Amino acid sequence: MSFNTLGLSEKVLAAVDAAGYKDPTAIQAGAIPQVLERRDVLGIAQTGTGKTASFTLPMLTLLEKGRARARMPRTLILEPTRELAAQVEENFEKYGTNHKLNVALLIGGVSFADQDKKLDRGTDVLIATPGRLLDHFERGKLLLQGVEILVIDEADRMLDMGFIPDIERICKLIPFTRQTLFFSATMPPEIQRLTETFLQNPARIEVAPTSSTSENVAQRLKASASKDYDKRATLRELLEDAEDLKNAIVFCNRKRDVSTLFRSLERHEYNVGALHGDMDQRTRMMMLENFRKGNIKLLVASDVAARGLDIPEVSHVFNYDIPINAEDYVHRIGRTGRAGRSGTAYTLVTDSDQKYLKAIEELTKQSIDWIGESIDFEAAAKERKAKRRTSKTSKTASSNDNEAAEAKPAKKRGQSRRRNETSSAEEAVEVKPSTAGVSTISQKSTSKKSRSDKSAPAFSEGVHIPAFLLREPRPKKAS
Repeated sequence: MSFNTLGLSEKVLAAVDAAGYKDPTAIQAGAIPQVLERRDVLGIAQTGTGKTASFTLPMLTLLEKGRARARMPRTLILEPTRELAAQVEENFEKYGTNHKLNVALLIGGVSFADQDKKLDRGTDVLIATPGRLLDHFERGKLLLQGVEILVIDEADRMLDMGFIPDIERICKLIPFTRQTLFFSATMPPEIQRLTETFLQNPARIEVAPTSSTSENVAQRLKASASKDYDKRATLRELLEDAEDLKNAIVFCNRKRDVSTLFRSLERHEYNVGALHGDMDQRTRMMMLENFRKGNIKLLVASDVAARGLDIPEVSHVFNYDIPINAEDYVHRIGRTGRAGRSGTAYTLVTDSDQKYLKAIEELTKQSIDWIGESIDFEAAAKERKAKRRTSKTSKTASSNDNEAAEAKPAKKRGQSRRRNETSSAEEAVEVKPSTAGVSTISQKSTSKKSRSDKSAPAFSEGVHIPAFLLREPRPKKAS
């Protein structure tokens, strides 16, 4: 089958031919005719199989008729991340060279004023992240009544990032008669519920089992100690031993770990870059471009780089942290082995990662081979329990010793205080006259009774007495 048999327009076929593509992928062959027939489509395929072109090409054909109006886009494409949105824009620029269509990109990190200017000119294709789209709508700069086609790309990633309430709100703002296209590599139950709500009798195009991994990717596990410096050493060992390593993406679960690992690899003189969600948009796009061009060999990234990014020649993927969500594993290793190429994915596993590894193998329905010795998770669990038990016992013994040590001094202090009070009550106050005519005190202690007595001396023995207090009182003048 060729693109000529799918019903695309001459302009689109010319652009596809200029891009060097001859035969459509399975998802493209299944989805493009259905989109051209104006049917709702639910497309499920492995990452790297050309899902973006499966809705980009037929949309270009359908948009050849009609005209855009100010602030009223004709089509809307929702993407979970800025990078994916920018990548879809690049696809429209590549395949739409023979069209005079206005394409607008609404993402965070870019000036509102520049985006408003594009909307005011009229937009045929609006590509946006949900948050920024709703910001423009609430500011009154965007009207959604004219949307003819709605595309929700990477729907499962939308779920992971908490965008589902925004998606539901956006769908209610768009005309009911729209055409809706869903594309994703996985289809969790929550997304299935969403498709049943917003898709009307969709054509389901499923070219691979849900949540399956590509056969072109060789998957391996590597045991590692849980300490960070041990994991970094294990990663460097894998990087040195990896065969045919052209470039690689190293995935971490947390942004903080991305920065830490990036600095560590940089200190060990690796050609490395970093990518995570807290970086500004300009830096993120520049980092991706340098990685695509080969200026950076290793890219340490969070899951912001795990979904849909089209970097065809990534030879290796390293999971520095095993993903907590099993479906993220499918997307991560899908960055390699794209467009029929072969790739390799390594995952570092610690003794506390058993449940995450088990979830991945259950999802992908395959057992992953180990490099070197595997981890005996049962023995590791018993060792952790023994350590916790020992730690609790030592803490209990230590707290008991501390309580006993504190109780003894308190008893002595109480006894001493009672003895002092008793002796002080029994002792008498002895006042000796001084040569200066002022009484001095020669008592060892004063009872409560003597302290309340106004005739008792004001100073104890050894206390310095100011000179003015030693003077004779002046006699009172006779009135």
